[in-house]
Amino acid sequence: MSQMPRQAALPKCPSCAEPVEPGDLFCGACGYDLSVVPAPPQDHPTLPMTGTAGPVSPAPPPAADPPEAGAGGAPHGQVPEEERPAGSGVRFDRPAEPDEYPLQAPDPRLAAPPAAPAAPARLCVACRTGRVDGDGYCENCGHAQPRERDHMERETGPVAAVSDRGLRHHRNEDAFAVGHTTLPDGTPAALAIVCDGVSSATRPDAASLAASRAAGDTLLAALPRGTHPQAAMHEAIVAAAHAVNALADEPETAREHAPHQNAPACTIVGAVVTSGLLVVGWVGDSRVYWVPTDRAAPPARLTEDDSWAAQMVAAGLMSEAEAYADERAHAITGWLGADAYELEPHTACFQPDRPGAVVVCTDGLWNYAETAQEMSEVVPPDAATRPLHGAQVLVGHALDGGGHDNVTVAVLPFPAPPQGAGSA
Repeated sequence: MSQMPRQAALPKCPSCAEPVEPGDLFCGACGYDLSVVPAPPQDHPTLPMTGTAGPVSPAPPPAADPPEAGAGGAPHGQVPEEERPAGSGVRFDRPAEPDEYPLQAPDPRLAAPPAAPAAPARLCVACRTGRVDGDGYCENCGHAQPRERDHMERETGPVAAVSDRGLRHHRNEDAFAVGHTTLPDGTPAALAIVCDGVSSATRPDAASLAASRAAGDTLLAALPRGTHPQAAMHEAIVAAAHAVNALADEPETAREHAPHQNAPACTIVGAVVTSGLLVVGWVGDSRVYWVPTDRAAPPARLTEDDSWAAQMVAAGLMSEAEAYADERAHAITGWLGADAYELEPHTACFQPDRPGAVVVCTDGLWNYAETAQEMSEVVPPDAATRPLHGAQVLVGHALDGGGHDNVTVAVLPFPAPPQGAGSA
């Protein structure tokens, strides 16, 4: 805080300049009254910034009333411009400054939010000790970690699906969509879509993902409206084709790294199960199998491949064993994509007379269980009541057989159990 100034002792007489002693009241040489000293300076002097310094008049006392216009139009407490000393460069309207400045309370709204807890470090799936860096590699052993689509599992209501990258491919180019809904009369319906990206095309993983999502969303919207399941399946395949075609509408610079590759493409296969009705639809060489719970009844393959091998067999030029042994067997003749010849969705309806399991899969599985009988032998007996477990077993069968391709399997029980019932 500021303090009041004290009267300073004079070292010499202001009149005759003779030295004086501290405490003298009069000069010993000329008798000058030493108690008469100049007034002490103010606490807050204002120094002139321009002009010649001259005598400074004391500031007028603060007005007791609110400022009003006084003589000459200047508010009380201020000296009119014409009455100020010329050339002094001193302002007389400077407000009094307080001895202390109170601190403003902090605004609680500006308080920093609490720091979010750090995400737990991922451990390497190979060595189980090293941390995984931002690029997906172990800092200890350098092992690349599985990506999200390398292995996927999902169970919803009465249907489940599993997809795996396999043992030979560097990424998973398969995708699936599963769901359940109800028809307008309250009848439950389950659906599954499985898509296989065409590896010779650009961005096959994006094509399969776009197609599966579009088809699944279309079925989930069409069935509750009362659209017949077979018509809804046709709409779903058309919607999937449009979604894949849209991937080709990209800037030319996006394909500079692979100018000779085809447009994004994939195959599609799907199934809808309602009370007493089984609808399938497909384009390409992914398949649907029917496996009855009573294994004494015959199983069946419900789709026909759009492939070179299927054409040879249909034309009577080769037996099925000869055609599928040929290196051209898996060359597809139908697919979804901007460079497809013509979109021809295949759909069919079936009415099984007994309960069973519907297996929807890519060739990553049926390469290891090609015929309907071979498929029925590897499908678990409880697949209709435990669809997720059944899909896991079938994917494991493909991996045990060599896992040369991506493998995706969906299992739907028939007839569809009440909505909300899941696997045991």
